[in-house]
Amino acid sequence: MKKISPAVLALITLASLTLNAQRATKKPAAAAAKPAAKTAAAPRTERPVPFALGETLSYDVSWSSYLTAGTATTTVKEKRPSFGSTAYYIVAEGRPTPLLSKLYSVYYKIDTLLDSITLLPQRGSVYSEEGKRHRFKASQFDRAAKKVLFEYKADTTVKDTFATSAVTQDALSAIYVLRAIPLKAGDKMTMPVTDNGINYKVQFDAGALEKVRTPMGEQSALKVRLSVFDDKNQPVGKNIAIWMTQDPRHLPVKLQADLPVGSFNLLLREAK
Repeated sequence: MKKISPAVLALITLASLTLNAQRATKKPAAAAAKPAAKTAAAPRTERPVPFALGETLSYDVSWSSYLTAGTATTTVKEKRPSFGSTAYYIVAEGRPTPLLSKLYSVYYKIDTLLDSITLLPQRGSVYSEEGKRHRFKASQFDRAAKKVLFEYKADTTVKDTFATSAVTQDALSAIYVLRAIPLKAGDKMTMPVTDNGINYKVQFDAGALEKVRTPMGEQSALKVRLSVFDDKNQPVGKNIAIWMTQDPRHLPVKLQADLPVGSFNLLLREAK
């Protein structure tokens, strides 16, 4: 059951270190003759992000010998009240080309509720159709208890609870958090990511700016190499990298990964 899917791994490779939530501050103590002042909670301010509501990024996906095996889109659908805070509702979908779907019909929908204040996911889910097999997996984060409530639905429903870091990302939320971090050449970071009931560790190393040819034209982008390790500290995939523009939007314009099922490349076709 707990086997990472190629589509989800492709999203995990876009991961980055999360930002810590701001701590509350206290007012100076009142004078002895006056009643004690109450502790003032820090204002809950939203983090600045380089994406806007309605933003849609569309990618061409190549797989092994297939120059165009499918398409993938990510969309910031809305911002809404959620789990006592406010969250961006973000959705990613992946489909094969009509020709390839005749050989192997697949569809992936991944979503996340990304807290606009902490930039940590509140809940994430993955729905997949692989031929006649339909599966749904959901992860709800209990930050105070440092736990994930995991649910898996296929022919039956299985529930599990497991410990994780207080700052763990899910695969999709990590893409958007990465864009909010001002990376530069030479930066090295490590972050926890949970997917499909498993804790992963992602290490990444920011390299130099490179020219990347995409359907949108040639782009100057920062290359970030990634190493993914499972909960047994075993490497997952190889030759994994992402290229991000250094303009205010920090667009991920290219992704590559060599996986047991083949080599994947995603190139940004359109950014709205």
